[in-house]
Amino acid sequence: MPTVSAHVALTLARHIDHVFGVMGNGNAYFLDALQRQTDAQFTAVRHEAGGVVAADAYHRASGRLAAATATYGAGFTNTLTALAEAVQAHVPLVLVVGDEPTSGPRPWDVDQIAMASAVGARTYTVGRADAAATTIIAIEHALTYRVPTVLAIPYDVAQRDAGPVPEAPEPRLPAAFEPAGSFAQGAIASLASTLADARRPFLLAGRGAWISGADPALAELADLTGAVTASTALGRGIFPRAEFDLGVTGGFGAAGAMDLVRQADVVVVFGASLNQFTMRFGDLFAPGTRVFQVDVAPAATHPHVGGFVRGDAAVVASALVGALRAQGAAPSGWRESVDLMPLREYDPGDDLAPDGRLDPRSVAARIGALLDSTASTADRVVVSDGGHFIGWANMYWPVASPDRMMMVGTAFQSIGLGWPSVAGAALAKPGSTVVLTTGDGGGLMALADLETAVRVAGGRGMAVVWNDAAYGAEVNLYGLKGLAREPMLIPEVDFAALAGGVGAEGVVVQTLADLDRLAAWAAEPVDARRFLVLDCRISGEVIAPYQQEIVRVNS
Repeated sequence: MPTVSAHVALTLARHIDHVFGVMGNGNAYFLDALQRQTDAQFTAVRHEAGGVVAADAYHRASGRLAAATATYGAGFTNTLTALAEAVQAHVPLVLVVGDEPTSGPRPWDVDQIAMASAVGARTYTVGRADAAATTIIAIEHALTYRVPTVLAIPYDVAQRDAGPVPEAPEPRLPAAFEPAGSFAQGAIASLASTLADARRPFLLAGRGAWISGADPALAELADLTGAVTASTALGRGIFPRAEFDLGVTGGFGAAGAMDLVRQADVVVVFGASLNQFTMRFGDLFAPGTRVFQVDVAPAATHPHVGGFVRGDAAVVASALVGALRAQGAAPSGWRESVDLMPLREYDPGDDLAPDGRLDPRSVAARIGALLDSTASTADRVVVSDGGHFIGWANMYWPVASPDRMMMVGTAFQSIGLGWPSVAGAALAKPGSTVVLTTGDGGGLMALADLETAVRVAGGRGMAVVWNDAAYGAEVNLYGLKGLAREPMLIPEVDFAALAGGVGAEGVVVQTLADLDRLAAWAAEPVDARRFLVLDCRISGEVIAPYQQEIVRVNS
């Protein structure tokens, strides 16, 4: 007869494609049933945090529900940082874990429900009679609230017979949030009139707009209003007319582009939280700019917002398009009056910084040019760890759409989640090249899953390690204040050699000419090449513009 674990595995497998994780005592029967009785694919990682990270990246790249698994106790506690990141980033996934037996905790058990709750994740515990139904409830919760849920299998019921697997109902999901009532409709009509009268309209979209499928309506809205467009870091590529788009806003934005944003008289923000980095710590818009926000949040998320419409970005954008058409509004002509392309240019940097190490700006620009010359942007997925270096990929490497650029760790301000994110992205986008950007500090912290990245992505994967022999953000924030630097430094690590130890090809990059290997690698057949790790020995003296803003604010 099917066990409780089989009920969970068979029910979950109807709604997911992949499960990532590490096997242990608490999830062994679940994984056995998953492997033997379902079509879902299990991908082993080497650290439990990596299982959640890989599932997180899989969702961000595919839009589909993701799943991870770990055993009880130490296996579960290893997932907590990655779980907190998924909560903060609003990633729906199901984490299947073992848990203490129903008879009570053993010496090595911990209060997993309390720990999950502490980072914002709800736990559902299955029983012998309700395992399938509870699994559906956990899935429904994850998809409805866009958060991870923990699905716990007590150790003493994991292998108990549970009878035939029942036909569990489909998860019930809420419809798109539509503004209702005369007040909401009046707000949309008023916003449409404001856009029609704007002389310099500007549209800003974030990841929420992409999730809602607002990109076609936003493209039409930009054409109708003649608006200049831009996106947040997690919404890059959402607007299709690159000739009228300023790229990414905030600290990752080009100086000329951000100067133009301050000339806008009307701004409408779709599906973006307007955090301190996007808003350049309050300096993104000029004081006289009229700022409107469209979001499913209960209220505006920044004090500079003067008008707020609560609703799904796609629904509201479509309503604005209809209202503007009904009014016979004409485009402002602003975007055609400005040559935007030069405004998007970044400082190319120097070959070498004053300390004799590589300038990360020139390295980033060269890698971006090589990637673009050997493959289309649409065939590339960029995944990023957290750290000072995050500015370089966001500034110099274009991406085709928001599902092709993900920063796993930045929502929780964590580092050390980079390597396993390669596996999730590679399985979500099987025809694409996956490029990891990571620092030496975070790269070492996640080193166990270097093997996972190499094994799963193979010749479709590569990594750029920004190796400055330090925790760069800490050096910039605290070293410049005179605090002891020794805790901020890392003995220079040979990541190229480490890569070779797990079957990848490693290249130490000390000059720009060393990057020529990337061009040759990209030209090789995918099945004939190995995962490539570029160990870039960069200077820590070149501070990314977004970090300069942080230093300024904290001075």
